[in-house]
Amino acid sequence: MRVYLLAMLISATVAYLMTPLARWCALRWGAITAVRDRDVHAIPTPRLGGMAIFAGMLVAIVMASRLPFLEGVYANPRPLVGIMGGAAIVCALGVADDIWDLDWLTKLMGQVLAGGFLAWQGVLLYQLPTAGMPTLGSTRMATFLTVFTVVVAMNAVNFVDGLDGLAAGVLAIGGTAFFLYAYLLTEGANPGAYANANLAALVLVVLVGACVGFLPHNVYPARIFMGDSGAMVLGFVFSAAAIIITGQIDPEQVLARQRFPAFLPMLLPFAVLLLPLLDMGLAIIRRVGAGKSPFHPDRMHLHHRLLQLGHSHRRAVAMMYVWTAVFAFGAGALVVLSTTTTLIVLGIGVVVATLLTLGPLRGKTAPAPSEAHS
Repeated sequence: MRVYLLAMLISATVAYLMTPLARWCALRWGAITAVRDRDVHAIPTPRLGGMAIFAGMLVAIVMASRLPFLEGVYANPRPLVGIMGGAAIVCALGVADDIWDLDWLTKLMGQVLAGGFLAWQGVLLYQLPTAGMPTLGSTRMATFLTVFTVVVAMNAVNFVDGLDGLAAGVLAIGGTAFFLYAYLLTEGANPGAYANANLAALVLVVLVGACVGFLPHNVYPARIFMGDSGAMVLGFVFSAAAIIITGQIDPEQVLARQRFPAFLPMLLPFAVLLLPLLDMGLAIIRRVGAGKSPFHPDRMHLHHRLLQLGHSHRRAVAMMYVWTAVFAFGAGALVVLSTTTTLIVLGIGVVVATLLTLGPLRGKTAPAPSEAHS
């Protein structure tokens, strides 16, 4: 565990120190988010924070290769090349979008290219996360599902990145829960071994570190946004870690209490990304139902609704953090708790989160957004 904490510290430190440089680049290159009707920030704010996030993860991954404990993780470098190479692709794509505002089709093609590169390097969703772990019938199908998974994850994180500190905090909380899940599940499956699941743990812990290092610059009022370069990198790396661990653990080798989470290793990533995925799904339904493009911006995201309920900017972000923690750690608890106990704890967490969201902490309810904000 200490090795992983060291990797997280390296990632956090580099991301923290590189963020001012990313801000300088954004100001110099004109990558600045203007104040639009749908936005909640009051002044134009530079983006490109994703450059610092990616730098933090990359430096941590390179330096961790010198640690004897992780030698087994680096024995086959292809998965790491696929993850960091794909992250580099989407980071470059996001930087271009932050500067020149690319159209949605160009961004989608770049996301597919990054997903294809990940699959080419052998990171494939070749088994379904169900009982019996059935192997997919063909490499073509595995490649398609891999690309589809990372594209959905990248766009889900991008959708939720609407308040200062929101996306970075949500991924830091969810990534922590997923790291503990992967670490403990691997311990039960193959104690002391440095298997592929440890690769997922390493990738997740450096992701958490990068988010933590970036957050001091990004909390309200933010001095810099992560932009598409950050949101897409976080979504890509997170989904890659989920793909790595899916199907890599033999449920017959884990403790009886851990059979259920071993059969469903994709449960936690969905739990972590539940709010972003829900936000994205509702947005698509809402926009298509109104006869607009699914990518047409509006002011009806979940974080906007929290502001309408009367929460301040900081409190709305905190509510999203609470809900993420409830679902992420609730699902992750399956590794150490029985299913019944986990459901009870999850139920209590949902009740508490609901009371906090709808309770007396709210201020004056804000008016509903007009169509002009859509």
